[in-house]
Amino acid sequence: MTKLLEKALEAVKRLPPEGQDHIAMAMLTLSGNEGEPEEIDAAHLPSVLEGLAQARRRQFASDADVEAAFRRFE
Repeated sequence: MTKLLEKALEAVKRLPPEGQDHIAMAMLTLSGNEGEPEEIDAAHLPSVLEGLAQARRRQFASDADVEAAFRRFE
């Protein structure tokens, strides 16, 4: 294990459990070993499927749309 990875893991150990799980999932995804897929709430499934269909059709939000969405969180 590299020193940098050791340092990162020490920092992650100080996070709350939920934060540790988020970092762990990101690490597994990046390493190509995601494990079991997350379950999708049935109420959200139609939106997820529509989003995947839009991505296949290469229908993405414009830069202006994305910027407007982020402005709502300010």
